[in-house]
Amino acid sequence: MSTAGDPFTPSPEIAAIARRWLITYAGRNADAVVKLFSCSGAVSYIGSDDGEFFEGAETRRMFGAFTNHQVVLELEDMQAKGFESGSVAWAYVHTTVHSPEAGMRVRFRTTMVLSLEDAVWRVVHVHNSNPKPNMESMGYQSPNLEALAAAAQSNEITLGHTGIASVMFTDIVDSTALAAATGDARWSRIVTDHVAAITAQVTAGGGTLVKSLGDGTLSTFGSAATAMTAARAIMQATADSTAEPRLRLRVGIHTGDVVEAQGDFLGSVVNKAARVAAAAAPDEIRVSDATRAMIGSSADFSFADAVSVPLKGLDGEHILFRLDWQT
Repeated sequence: MSTAGDPFTPSPEIAAIARRWLITYAGRNADAVVKLFSCSGAVSYIGSDDGEFFEGAETRRMFGAFTNHQVVLELEDMQAKGFESGSVAWAYVHTTVHSPEAGMRVRFRTTMVLSLEDAVWRVVHVHNSNPKPNMESMGYQSPNLEALAAAAQSNEITLGHTGIASVMFTDIVDSTALAAATGDARWSRIVTDHVAAITAQVTAGGGTLVKSLGDGTLSTFGSAATAMTAARAIMQATADSTAEPRLRLRVGIHTGDVVEAQGDFLGSVVNKAARVAAAAAPDEIRVSDATRAMIGSSADFSFADAVSVPLKGLDGEHILFRLDWQT
């Protein structure tokens, strides 16, 4: 519901148009897709690949040819919102794009600008993007994760015990934007409830929540299996929640030797776990190759999309696996 003075009104019609346009595009119905474009010279399209940029009068012709040559795609878990004000409207969509031909699923997001022309809403601008971790695309990680890792190692060392542990970081995606949208007081309550829920999941899984900072958490587990089981439970519970705003997480796990100091955990394992989490995309659990190796050929866990990436402050390339969690 729009507030007083807000020129944009929520529009189920615009959300439905955005959904239909994307479904038509994914199905390679080029003629229908092009007909929904505006006749304005301002029309433009930006895709996720380097060459996917069309503007002006050539957009309709180029986009039609582009659509005809792409593989057939299936759209899953689509969520769309639309808004309108007079003759201008915009929409944003989150969806999973499935390519049966390639056997791949990728999370996509789309924004659209529409104009009302002769009583018909037409698309003036489309921007598709495939979200990639900041570490992979820009060479930096979530500042919240880095601050959390630093906070875990800030105390003076009073040697506790050493041993192998699996360290897990969690982080809320787009938390800055969500905080701005909900207001400080409500966001504080949301984060408090979120951390409490994660603490319960971690404890139930046999782990210990070591520290939270903002919306990020750091936990430790005695085994890789218990860490990954807890991570899956946290992701599933977050996805199943109907509370608004809908939260999306990135989770990272690394296994190695840790030193406990007055409840904080020291060692490179903590830093690497934070960087593994930063390399995760929204709604992803990423684990290091060391964590993956710990459970061997166990059928209890399924992995995909192994990637080799640089991690800030660590030498060489590091192999990370995506842990499947959706039931």
